[in-house]
Amino acid sequence: MESLMNVPPLMWVLTLVGLTAIMVVDLAIIGRRPHEPSMKECGIAIGVFVSLAIIFGIGILVFAGPRFGAEFFAGYLTEYSLSMDNLFIFILIMSALKVPRHLQQFALMIGIMLALVFRGIFIALGAALVARFVWIFFVFGVFLIFTAIKLFLDYRKGEEEEAPENALLRWVKRVFPATDDYRETKLVVVENGKRLITPMLVVLVALGSTDVLFAVDSIPAIFGLTQEPYIVFTANVFALMGLRQLYFLLGGLLERLIYLSVGLSIILGFIGVKMLLEAMHGYGWDQRLGFNGEIPIWASLLVIVATLAITAIASLTVSRKRSEAESAEQPEAENRELAD
Repeated sequence: MESLMNVPPLMWVLTLVGLTAIMVVDLAIIGRRPHEPSMKECGIAIGVFVSLAIIFGIGILVFAGPRFGAEFFAGYLTEYSLSMDNLFIFILIMSALKVPRHLQQFALMIGIMLALVFRGIFIALGAALVARFVWIFFVFGVFLIFTAIKLFLDYRKGEEEEAPENALLRWVKRVFPATDDYRETKLVVVENGKRLITPMLVVLVALGSTDVLFAVDSIPAIFGLTQEPYIVFTANVFALMGLRQLYFLLGGLLERLIYLSVGLSIILGFIGVKMLLEAMHGYGWDQRLGFNGEIPIWASLLVIVATLAITAIASLTVSRKRSEAESAEQPEAENRELAD
C-alpha cells in the first residue's frame, strides 16, 4: 500500500470552504441572471479554472513532493477528458428536453453540484475499500478494462449515444404533474391552488441521475492513478468546475473530436492494467513472477498526456479534411443537378 499525504483536518476544511465558496458565488450569479454565456465569457472562465487547477497542482508538488504533484495532474487530466465525453450526454439531455439556451447554464450548474455530492460519496466509499482491501484493485481494474473495450467497440460500430431515460426519470414524469413550459429557474409552481413541477426539475433529475453513472467510471479510474483521497477529491472538483463553460465554448467542436472515445478507451485500459499490476504487487505475485508490477506515476502521466494530444490532433486533422472534402463535393453536386 502506498504512503499517503499527511493532510491535516484544517487543510481539508480550508479546501472545502474555498471550493464551495467559488461554486456558490458562481451559482448565485447564474441564478440571479440566467443567460447564454458569450464565447469570451466562457473562455475567461475556463482560463481562470484551469489556471487555478495548475496553481493548486504546483502547490501540491512544492509542499507534498513531485510524486503527489504528478498524481494530481494525471488525475485532473483523466477526469477532465472523461468530463468532455460526458458533455455529449449533457447535450443530448438538453436537446431532448428542449431546455431554452438561456436556462441551460443554470441547469448545468445544478447538475455539476449534484455530481460533486455523488462523487464525494463514491470517493469516500472507494477510499475505504482501497485502504482495507487490496483485492478491490482487481475489481476496479477488470471493470475499467471492460469499460475501455466497450467504448472502443461502440466507436467501431458507430453507435450514437442517446439521452438516458432511467427509472428515476420515468417515475418523476409519471407521478408528478408538470407545467407545459419552463418557468425560468423555478422548480415548483402553484397554479389554481395546485402544486406543479416544472420541466426544469425533470432536467435536474436527468442530469443528477446520470451523474451517478458517470461517477462509476471516473472514480475507479482516478483511484488507479492515486490512492490519496485529497487528490482524488480536488482533481474531480477542478475537472467539474470548467465543465459548464466548456459545454458552451466547444459546442460543435465536440462533434469534431471523433477519436475521443478511442483515446479514452486507451487511457481507461491502461489504468485498468495498472490497477491489476498494483494488486499483484500488493500480494507479492509480481516478484514471484520476476518483475516489478508498479508503474511509476510519471509514466502514467506521460501516457495520458500523449494519448490526449494524439487523439485531439488526429481528430481535428481528420475532421478538417472531411469538411474540406464535403465542401469540394457540394459545388459538383449542384452542377450535376443543374446539368440534369
